[in-house]
Amino acid sequence: MATWRCPSRGASVNVWQKPPIQVVLLEEGISIPCTVIFPYMPKYTTFSIFYYWINPLGQKTSIYSKLESVTIPPGEENKTATVSYKHIIKPLENTSSTGTYYCDVKWNNIHKMGKGVFVLARGAGYVETSYGWEVLITFTVLLAALSIAATALLLWKRKVLFPKRNQLNILTQKVETQPPSAVPPPPSPVYDCLDLQQVDVYSILKDNTNNPSPRKSPPGKVRAEVLLLESFLMPWAHGERSPTESPWH
Repeated sequence: MATWRCPSRGASVNVWQKPPIQVVLLEEGISIPCTVIFPYMPKYTTFSIFYYWINPLGQKTSIYSKLESVTIPPGEENKTATVSYKHIIKPLENTSSTGTYYCDVKWNNIHKMGKGVFVLARGAGYVETSYGWEVLITFTVLLAALSIAATALLLWKRKVLFPKRNQLNILTQKVETQPPSAVPPPPSPVYDCLDLQQVDVYSILKDNTNNPSPRKSPPGKVRAEVLLLESFLMPWAHGERSPTESPWH
């Protein structure tokens, strides 16, 4: 109990309750404050204090009551006194002890009640949870797994849908990386020789035509020579005989 006195400015009484809010643990209990203000006069030094509780449902429960009698110090008559009281409830039964606790003071013909203290009872102290980090880590791992799976599926589809293109690209790369090989020039076709032979034959025929012999051959003999010449040229034209092979063999 604490006492504080000041000069009296008239016979007035009052009740305070501070702090207005408390958060307590069950094992710690609660302390219900009650500060009584009264003058040092014989009719105000004796009073009764009542403690009660109103739960969240509005139900009132009496907790404790006490009769107080204060002795007036010498030379303090008619001065105002401030006396602080408190009632401790320890331990609390459960978290249902949450509610508003009041202090009610009664004199013979005066009744004063405090504004009450709201008490929030907790079963345990603040425990920092790691749910946020667990959710974040789980989400990150899941996202990474989905990314890897999507990449693998994309590569598989590309390999299945475009196998020929991939093989062609590989062959192209191999060909590009190989050094150029010395390729021999293609052999001259047989017709080149044939053309040369034909030119020679036709040149001879032309010379014979331009320079006719003064002695004319009989028509039958000329016809035989023409047939012989055709039989010599036709196998070369059809590739049946080598240009160097004689027609008389």
